[in-house]
Amino acid sequence: MASMERPPLIPDQRRQKIMRLLATHEVLSVHQLTEMLGVSHMTVRRDIQELERQGRAVSVTGGVRSAKGLNIEPSFDVKQDIDQQEKAAIAAACAPMLRNGACYYLDAGTTTGALVPHLRELGRVTVVTNDFSTLAAMTGDASITVIHVGGVLDHANRSSVGPLAARTLRELAIDIAFISATSWDLAHGVTIPSSEKIEVKRAAMDSAARSVLMSASSKYGLYSLYRVAALSEFDVIATDAGLPEVAAEGIRNLGVELRNADGAAQLGD
Repeated sequence: MASMERPPLIPDQRRQKIMRLLATHEVLSVHQLTEMLGVSHMTVRRDIQELERQGRAVSVTGGVRSAKGLNIEPSFDVKQDIDQQEKAAIAAACAPMLRNGACYYLDAGTTTGALVPHLRELGRVTVVTNDFSTLAAMTGDASITVIHVGGVLDHANRSSVGPLAARTLRELAIDIAFISATSWDLAHGVTIPSSEKIEVKRAAMDSAARSVLMSASSKYGLYSLYRVAALSEFDVIATDAGLPEVAAEGIRNLGVELRNADGAAQLGD
């Protein structure tokens, strides 16, 4: 008697199987999944998009991996040596947004700090920051007005946090707030391991006419305990060329402008 063929899996069953496979494989390619599941590349890509929307998995170039939690933020000393070329490229992508006479907020971080040379080229701007490294880099240039927001010192990240810093930001009218992130994705938005930084980031975004997320693609697909903002709350997301196309498409579908590492803008719907 001929053996009965198993009925095809429904979408939820396929996605559960993908998650079970990811529990034993760090990364799976689209090609591997098409063979394991017996479905088309297009079907696998749709499943990956849905798992990413749910925050359960993250697309990578040519495949997928499980979403990863981040419990501790790296210190400034660690971060300054990571993704240096990508940070410079992200800053170059943001540089066309800068104008003389405007007021910009630079959030604490080595990626936002890469904007400093571009701001120094302009001259007549106002820079607001909670970052002491940015403050030091701006010292001595009398053409730039610098406002440090004060607050409680975060020694590891060389920045200030807390309600005093947020209060200063709420008293200002900022043209663009450039916000950093240690972890971000479509499902969780921008998240951070420490609650102390939320109020400062939110106050900067609330006080700004436009908000720009600056973060390397290596931080995409990570998530932490505390949520700062959904990606849809940003006007622009600037990252490097390593962002998977599935993620880029998801960002554009939110109606958010995506700026890649060569400075080209990809407008959302």
